[in-house]
Amino acid sequence: MISAYGIGAGLVFCVIVLLGRTNAYEQPRLVTTGNILVMIALLGVSLIIAAICTTRFVLPALRWYAREEPPTPEQQRAALDITSRQTLVHLSLWVASGLVVLLVNLDEGGRTVTIIGLAVLFGGAAMACLGYLVTEATLRPIIAAAMIASPPQRRAPGVMQRLVITWALCTAIPVTAIGAIVVDRHLKWVIRPDTPIETPILILAFVAIAAGLYGTVLVSWSVSDPVREVGVAMGEVERGNTEVSVSVHDSSEIGRLQMGFNRMVTTIAERERLRDLFDRHVGHDVASRAIEQDERLGGDVANVAVLFIDLAGSTAFAATRPPTEVAELLNDFFHIVVTAVDQHRGYINKFGGDAALAVYGAPVPIDDPAGEALATARELRASLRSLKSVDFGIGVSYGPVFAGDIGAEHRYEYTVIGDPVNEAARLTELAKSRVGRILAAEQAVSAASAAEAERWKRRGKITLRGRGARTVLFEPKDRA
Repeated sequence: MISAYGIGAGLVFCVIVLLGRTNAYEQPRLVTTGNILVMIALLGVSLIIAAICTTRFVLPALRWYAREEPPTPEQQRAALDITSRQTLVHLSLWVASGLVVLLVNLDEGGRTVTIIGLAVLFGGAAMACLGYLVTEATLRPIIAAAMIASPPQRRAPGVMQRLVITWALCTAIPVTAIGAIVVDRHLKWVIRPDTPIETPILILAFVAIAAGLYGTVLVSWSVSDPVREVGVAMGEVERGNTEVSVSVHDSSEIGRLQMGFNRMVTTIAERERLRDLFDRHVGHDVASRAIEQDERLGGDVANVAVLFIDLAGSTAFAATRPPTEVAELLNDFFHIVVTAVDQHRGYINKFGGDAALAVYGAPVPIDDPAGEALATARELRASLRSLKSVDFGIGVSYGPVFAGDIGAEHRYEYTVIGDPVNEAARLTELAKSRVGRILAAEQAVSAASAAEAERWKRRGKITLRGRGARTVLFEPKDRA
């Protein structure tokens, strides 16, 4: 505000003092002791009134801002009106001071009064424009905090309006004054014919350049800072940080850009959350497949390894223990299962009560799916021994299955269907009564890598329930 008053005072000095004399050596008639005292008194009174009004406008906003409290609707309106009310106060003080100077110098004649009036007009316009921009930049944190509550109903001046107004008040008016001085020299309306005009024109030109540059910098700052903040925040979003947001500074198009960015980030965060939940429910590979492909039912036939694991005695356990204890046990059980399956690049197709079905080779093909399934079975047996009151059976099979979406168009799931799935389930039931708790079909061991197949040994043949062909059974050589 001091800089704004300084520019305005410079215009007044230029117009009143330099244009109010008849030659370069004459003492300006308006530079008198009385006028100097009047101007000093007006300056002191204006500063006191401006300080009182500023305190009254800003202090209530500073209170809730310092306490980091959300503003009420009344507090929000008051905070958003600070800039305009502050500018109106300073402009009113400027006009009132100019009227006092006019009254004091009425006896100087019509030309002098006209010069004073033009000086007040030009100086007040530049002061009001720069004062508005400076106040807006200074109070930006408070305005941003007030905008958090809810967007205001009325629109703030946009970028184009700010640029045009700044140009008009800080550049066009001083340049117009230069043109008016040159024209008046020929028309001889206000300025005396013998008054030197070179120095006033140079000062006005300098003021036009300085005020125009200063105003343009302030307007550019009010635009570039928010845009830069949005750019930095967009970089954070590109790096995966969806917890970022930007402050909303006003209700112009800049403010709408900031609000739109915040809404966009909120939407992205919500979508990422839904996608994360989707991944957790159906698995990352299936979720990616569902997003990439068309919304249609269907699938493919693929050779996969199937691992089925089921708890033994879970019905009796659930009948004698509280439900929360049963849930905790199942969570511990499934945590071990999921960890082992993920480490061997398998996919948990579904949980069924106290059982889990894992698939290797679908929906994403992998090298040695049978070997990975067999290695998972051996690792699970070692890991599950740490759980008390838990017994289990594990069955592993290998062969062609249908892998795809099954259900209706409005509700479906990814699953695998085929004889290897049924065979693995039957092997699991049989494995519960075996010492090693693991049984694998011959085709799974035959399809596995040589290193993994060496860890398994044939244990006879059996016709599983519901199947016509006999299944050759394999167990790990280490049956502990």
